[in-house]
Amino acid sequence: MSGVALALEVVVVFFLALFLLHRYGDFRKQHRMVLFATLLAWFLCFLIVFILPLDVSTTDNQVHLVATKTICQKPWSYIPDGILPVFWRVVYWTSQFLTWLLIPFMQSYARSGGFSISGKIKTALIENAIYYGTYLLIFCSLLIYVAVTPELHLSWSGLRTIGITAANTWGLFLLVLLLGYGLVEIPRTYWRASCHGQLLAKTYFKAAKLMTEKADAEENLEDVMEDVRTVNETIKYNHPLRKCIDTILKKCPVEYQEKMGRNMDDYEDFDDKGNPYPSKKSLVKLHKQVIYAVQRHNRTQVQWQILLDKAFHLEDVAKNESSSTHKFVHSFPSAEPPGWISKYLYTPTVEWYWECVFRRWCYRVLAVVLCVFSAAVVWSECTFFSTQPVLSLFAVFIQLAERDYNYVYIEMACFVTIFFLCYCVYSTVFRIRVFNYYYLAPHHQTDAYSLQFSGMLFCRLTPPLCLNFLGVIHMDSTISHQTRQPTAYTSIMGSMQVLSFIANGFYIYYPMLIVLLCIATYFSLGTRCLNLLGFQQFVGENDLTSDLVDEGRELIRRERRKRQRTEDGESRRREWRERNSEQRERYGGRNRSAYSELKETDGSGTDTGRGEEDSHGHKTLLQNAFSRFTLDLCLCRSAGGHYLSTSASRACIFDDV
Repeated sequence: MSGVALALEVVVVFFLALFLLHRYGDFRKQHRMVLFATLLAWFLCFLIVFILPLDVSTTDNQVHLVATKTICQKPWSYIPDGILPVFWRVVYWTSQFLTWLLIPFMQSYARSGGFSISGKIKTALIENAIYYGTYLLIFCSLLIYVAVTPELHLSWSGLRTIGITAANTWGLFLLVLLLGYGLVEIPRTYWRASCHGQLLAKTYFKAAKLMTEKADAEENLEDVMEDVRTVNETIKYNHPLRKCIDTILKKCPVEYQEKMGRNMDDYEDFDDKGNPYPSKKSLVKLHKQVIYAVQRHNRTQVQWQILLDKAFHLEDVAKNESSSTHKFVHSFPSAEPPGWISKYLYTPTVEWYWECVFRRWCYRVLAVVLCVFSAAVVWSECTFFSTQPVLSLFAVFIQLAERDYNYVYIEMACFVTIFFLCYCVYSTVFRIRVFNYYYLAPHHQTDAYSLQFSGMLFCRLTPPLCLNFLGVIHMDSTISHQTRQPTAYTSIMGSMQVLSFIANGFYIYYPMLIVLLCIATYFSLGTRCLNLLGFQQFVGENDLTSDLVDEGRELIRRERRKRQRTEDGESRRREWRERNSEQRERYGGRNRSAYSELKETDGSGTDTGRGEEDSHGHKTLLQNAFSRFTLDLCLCRSAGGHYLSTSASRACIFDDV
């Protein structure tokens, strides 16, 4: 059963990481190595979080077995001895290899504007030379210090522990900052989502900011395309750098490629005139600018459409709240036919009750529950160093379960606790934005650099997060100063007592800084400081915020009118096609009946005489021809007295109106 639990968690974690990568990345356009490195980093970090509760329950079972010296019932997810240490070593050192070596190199490789693999590798090596050289200098300095100090006798395991401690210290420093923000902002986000008016005002604010960013992206793209057009006209078809120009043109949008089509009629030799030509270095820089400008332009376009749909939906909710029919009505119904869920389960009545009644209360209840968890985390982070008495709430819960040997409860309590901590930290990583340098945008709009940067952050944050969790529940003997069997995860980290000032000082007292960070986040001190520095932020009652909200409301109103006109045009064209098809069907049916009557009349003659038969046939043909002409006039005249064409070539004459 233990193997099934471990395999099931591995599969679930893999598909979770794959789903997130599909949401933020683009499988069709981005490089396979970029996607693989990001997927592997996310998968390993999520795997550590999911497997750690199994490690805790397995360790508790071993402690109980040693203490009682009797055979006791093993947990359902018990992992045999020897598997977890090997598993943690592989996972930990692979994640460290990714975050310190591979991903930084892949970041530079992805951002390089080189036209060949060797050129991109050369650029990446040059950019990372300073990065790697700094760490090498620090490491060599430490080795020299250890060599000249006779009191220090460090073995290879001691040096390895120092390296792990240094990496975890850097991660813990960033972890506390992100955790302090997430513990307050996540419950507040759900509470504000229940306040429809404030949520709509913030959406208007985002619309005004996004429109400015969208205009900047379009202007930047135009400037870059102008540079590409100039270079394209300068370098002819027979120039050695023409292949580089063709590579740049392939990265441009289709409409620009058509405008800047390669002039195949110009057969002038490139060296006949003394015109200055751009160097390959400048083309590499231009290639990098094109990639960045096109990606930013596409991202703002997609985000604008998504924000419009969200604003229209929120306005529909505001209108439907006063509806007496208790049926949700959309301003712009979906063009796709409704599925069986919309027909039988999520009906307009059910949608009205969810959007207008139950949703806000569910969000408020969830916000209150998250506030309770946040308060418990803050209290436990400030008191987990106290073992007599035990003040950490999560340590109390785990110890109560250990007395009854309730391993299922231990695993569930550990999973809920570490999942909440990871949610606060990881969601902050997904929320933060450093200008256009780092930004995780959903709907396949995240660039390769940001994807890899997030993977690098996850690999650096997850190990100290797990150590902090084990310290909070008093499973780390280095922090709790208790003599007990360590978990397999802490055993591969080594004894932190090699650096006692970090184990007994920084790891214990630095997490208390979460209290100050939570207070600063609650009063939005960071947002207010950014607003004072000129970075527009949504700050309650503020003149600039009010102006941007009004501007966003007007933008949404304008886009609503534009979409309404488009919908009306589509409906008119649809009605025209339906009416035209009906008229063609009626006209065709009557023509077929007249033709059949003509055939019957032609075949019903007698043998009384050839002249009489011919006279009767000519008379019948004239009568049917006259009747068909009259029928054409009746069908082709509309109610207003105009004539409509019934030919196939004229049926779609107004399709583009």
